[in-house]
Amino acid sequence: MYIPKKLKYRKYHRGHLRGKALRGNKITFGMYGLQALEPSWITPKQIEAGRRACTRKIRRRGKVWIRTFADKPRTKHSSGTRMGSGKGSPKFYVDLIKPGRVLYELKGVTKKLAFDALTLTASKLPMKTKIIRRKKRLNL
Repeated sequence: MYIPKKLKYRKYHRGHLRGKALRGNKITFGMYGLQALEPSWITPKQIEAGRRACTRKIRRRGKVWIRTFADKPRTKHSSGTRMGSGKGSPKFYVDLIKPGRVLYELKGVTKKLAFDALTLTASKLPMKTKIIRRKKRLNL
């Protein structure tokens, strides 16, 4: 699983899931991408499950880019702890996904195979997604 090596702070505020993705909302590396349609938190286990499903489907033919990383610590009290006594200790990490964020990108495979692989990947994620395609660039 992917966890950060170093953090600026041990514990973060919860934050909110409002708004749309301003960065990371366009395909940069590949030809096909998986874009989030609703806000959610995503864990490293879910990111890895999506990556495995995608690479197994394309049988290591193309290249897969993961455009997200879980770097926000989530805290939790141990079971049986009474109310109060401050904030719990960090238990796992999440990444805040806003609508429009590109999560995975693919290149080097056919259109049908890319759509099949990204559909399978989307089934491993906790949010609604859509498959997008890169627009052709004009060579001036």
